[in-house]
Amino acid sequence: MRKLLNTLYITIPDAYISKDGLNVVISVKQEELLRVPIHNIESIICFSYMGVSPGVMKLCADSNVSLTFLSPTGRYIGRFHGPQKGNVLLRKRQYECFQNEDFSLKLSRLIIASKIHNYRAVLMRHLHNYGDNLNVDAIVNHLKLSKERSLITNSKDQLRGIEGDAANAYFSVLKYLILNQNQFFYFNGRNKRPPRDGVNVLLSFIYTMIANEIVGALECVGLDPYLGFFHTIRPGRASLALDIMEEFRAYLGDRFVLSLINRLQIQPSDFIRQTEDSMVLTDAGRKTLLGAWQNRKREEITHPYLGEKVPIGLLPFVQAQLLARYLRSDIDNYPVFLIK
Repeated sequence: MRKLLNTLYITIPDAYISKDGLNVVISVKQEELLRVPIHNIESIICFSYMGVSPGVMKLCADSNVSLTFLSPTGRYIGRFHGPQKGNVLLRKRQYECFQNEDFSLKLSRLIIASKIHNYRAVLMRHLHNYGDNLNVDAIVNHLKLSKERSLITNSKDQLRGIEGDAANAYFSVLKYLILNQNQFFYFNGRNKRPPRDGVNVLLSFIYTMIANEIVGALECVGLDPYLGFFHTIRPGRASLALDIMEEFRAYLGDRFVLSLINRLQIQPSDFIRQTEDSMVLTDAGRKTLLGAWQNRKREEITHPYLGEKVPIGLLPFVQAQLLARYLRSDIDNYPVFLIK
């Protein structure tokens, strides 16, 4: 099993990243703030625009450490990685499966059914812990039917319609799961580019983090993250990463955001309204979120298919491995990640 190493987050706006031997050095105005051995790092995520030395880029490439650049608000900019060492035969098989419409539709149905299942599981957990809510109850029943429909649909266009309807229904009742700080953390549905309220800021930010980690996991096992089965392909879009992300939105993203709010880990003071229609995290708020995310990734769960304890941070890697095994016909079906 792959070892869960640390992700180094660079959040100081004027930080510069350089190399000293086998160490990554973080400096501000030529004053060293942090020094980390490269063998302790799995990836570096940089929210700074000051720059990265060519030396540290080569060190990352030689050490199989990814270097990702995000804007201060969490918008993806780009990613640097060393030479790909994946199995070319696996990628050839991935391309062949992509060309097979029946295979592609079958896998897409499984992925979207898992997404809807996990949406429903989040709502059912809330009902179990806090009692009946007629609005949530109705959506739980609606999602049950949506999941059943997704498994028998005859086209991806129909599947996209079912997925969109299920997502709208789920987000229509997510506000009932926000138990604290409701006056600030109101939620009237999903919005983005830019997010207009605190809940959507958090969702967009954490979805970006999850997607980036899935890209790394897919590349690590030798798959092409840009050739997806459900999401349409287009230049620069990591379609396969978005496919796999559907399994994790509710479990890794939504539950994490709800926990941050309900446990008062993140608060209204952690946000700044830039314009009437946009809001962003403060530097302190971003650090709070990233710290909580690192702690969350270290927690362990029993994987529903493997039956083994796995750190949550390795779930994208596990699913990437399972998908690779399915594409190679080592297993009969792709075991999507389902919340129990």
